[in-house]
Amino acid sequence: MCIKVSAKCVDKSKVKRQKSKLTATKGRSERGDKVQSQNLKNMKSKTTFVCLGCQQPFARWSGKCPNCGEWNTLTEERFDPVESAHSSEPAKLLEISQIKLHDVRRLKSGMKEFDQVLGAEDPGIVPGSVVLIAGSPGVGKSTLLLQVASSIAGSLYFSAEESLEQLKMRADRLGLKKDSILVSAERDMGRILAAVRANKPRLVVIDSIQTVFDETTAGTPGSLVQVREIVWRLTQFAKQNTVAFIVIGHITKEGAIAGPKVLEHLVDAVLYLEGEKRTGLRILHVEKNRYGPLDEVGIYQLTKDGFEAVPDPGKLFASLITEKLPGRALTITAEGSRSFLVEIQALSTKTSFGYPKRSCQGIDPNRLNVILAVLENRLNVPANMYDIFINVVGGFSLKDPGIDLAIAGAIMSSLTKKVLPDNIVLVGEMGLLGEIRPAHSLTSRIKEAKRLGYTANSKITSLKHLEAIFR
Repeated sequence: MCIKVSAKCVDKSKVKRQKSKLTATKGRSERGDKVQSQNLKNMKSKTTFVCLGCQQPFARWSGKCPNCGEWNTLTEERFDPVESAHSSEPAKLLEISQIKLHDVRRLKSGMKEFDQVLGAEDPGIVPGSVVLIAGSPGVGKSTLLLQVASSIAGSLYFSAEESLEQLKMRADRLGLKKDSILVSAERDMGRILAAVRANKPRLVVIDSIQTVFDETTAGTPGSLVQVREIVWRLTQFAKQNTVAFIVIGHITKEGAIAGPKVLEHLVDAVLYLEGEKRTGLRILHVEKNRYGPLDEVGIYQLTKDGFEAVPDPGKLFASLITEKLPGRALTITAEGSRSFLVEIQALSTKTSFGYPKRSCQGIDPNRLNVILAVLENRLNVPANMYDIFINVVGGFSLKDPGIDLAIAGAIMSSLTKKVLPDNIVLVGEMGLLGEIRPAHSLTSRIKEAKRLGYTANSKITSLKHLEAIFR
């Protein structure tokens, strides 16, 4: 039996089947979205422990970081699960040749030494930069920055450590322009940035970064997480609003900046202020600078009137030279574009124990051990029988390898009880084979030595020549 079905009926049945498929697919999609959304809600936050020193993540907490070996640097961080943003637009890319440079005028603080440290060829503070200055307690960080802020009209000074009455007393003592600076004792970072946004200053000083806090971040003021998040907010705000920030940082007993290492990575420049409190001498040097050289220094004399620039550091350091005694050696060190005279003192006494003591101020202890090992190996100096103490007169820390020969000369003079010849300065870098290599910036060192009436060693090319002086 033949059954005829019209084409119209077949078309209607196809349409019904397609509609049912679409409805089923849509239902499964909606149910899938609901399930995925419910799963995201039910998922627990992922917890990791991140080292604030090396930024390495770990699944479990430990007192010592397994990667960098630092203690008490692992902090807990939670990451909430979020839906991936498939609709995000790609980042905009430009060729370097398409980037237009704008004429940036640096802020002049009126303190030549300070501006010179931040930029040798183009001195001054770069707008939109964040500068971190650190130093030991009582070295004069707040005094220096109060002088800098008062020299730039409309500056804001936020003192989270001292009261406003203390700031007023310091400003009166220094004789500063009180109408050119606005001060506040606010510690809340949110309110600080709101005040900066409202006043639109060119320079903002925060004293100090370890005493302000952010309400949106967990932790107490000065904690590693708080310091990291606050500096991150500062750098973003400074770049977006072209406001220069100078923040004061505390240091640890080892001399490093307190807080996570990322603190130094985020800022644009890191400055250290150091010196001997009893002499009043201060040296401001650079550890990091994205807008200038790393080897510039500023030399000050801290008096009752504040920081005063030293016009001729060479003569000032020459006045600190002691009388001619065994254990003394003179050298010319180079810091940036400057060279100045420095005295190295050494003291050696026979050790009372089996292991000799090594102590030094102003130089790297590891460098001292290397110099002693070379002297003992190449000249048969019995350094293992003596306690040896090294001091750099003036209380400064020198990383210049060009003073190696002076350190060796001071040690030899102390061991042999003989005085070095008059008016001679020892300049040179010591190698492990006993050779003496020329120091960098040798021409400027020799020129400075001649200006002060001294003669640089030109015939000492090995430790054998140094040994001959003490025969």
